[in-house]
Amino acid sequence: MKNKLNSVEVVDIKNYPFARMNLTEVHRQSLRHRSVIVLVYDSNGKLYLQKRNAEKRYYPGRWDLSASGHVYFKESFEDAALRVLKTKLGIEYANIKELTELNASSETGYEFIKLFVLDKPNIVPAPNPDEVESGFFYSMNELEWLLKECRELLAPKLVYLNEIKMLYKMK
Repeated sequence: MKNKLNSVEVVDIKNYPFARMNLTEVHRQSLRHRSVIVLVYDSNGKLYLQKRNAEKRYYPGRWDLSASGHVYFKESFEDAALRVLKTKLGIEYANIKELTELNASSETGYEFIKLFVLDKPNIVPAPNPDEVESGFFYSMNELEWLLKECRELLAPKLVYLNEIKMLYKMK
């Protein structure tokens, strides 16, 4: 499994795979690849944000989207989303719904992203401490305050998805 976890498909501008590479190298070269984001809401419409583990390579200790991760070699977007929910937040056997797809760009880290939502509110995440330090459900107003007052504590994709109005309109 370790080999699979370090390997992703490099894709062209139209999201067609043409190579298999180590994820670290893909990031180093800013090559296009695939990822998923799963948004988790409570019944009041608050969005679960995770605080990334301080040992993470990218954006350690920053607040980030509910659950996100890469699509590994020969893995579907949906399978990746379910894996990420399980490994990061301890949520198994989840019903997820695809919301949209974002094209790879500098704002997305050169990732084609499929955005999903957990279809059932009020599932309480049980964060994996190797991945997630903690988490909290935030209202739109609370997130706006964080963006205004503590932007440097937020991961770039969280900021970007908020800027393009993808976080609270599609739940």
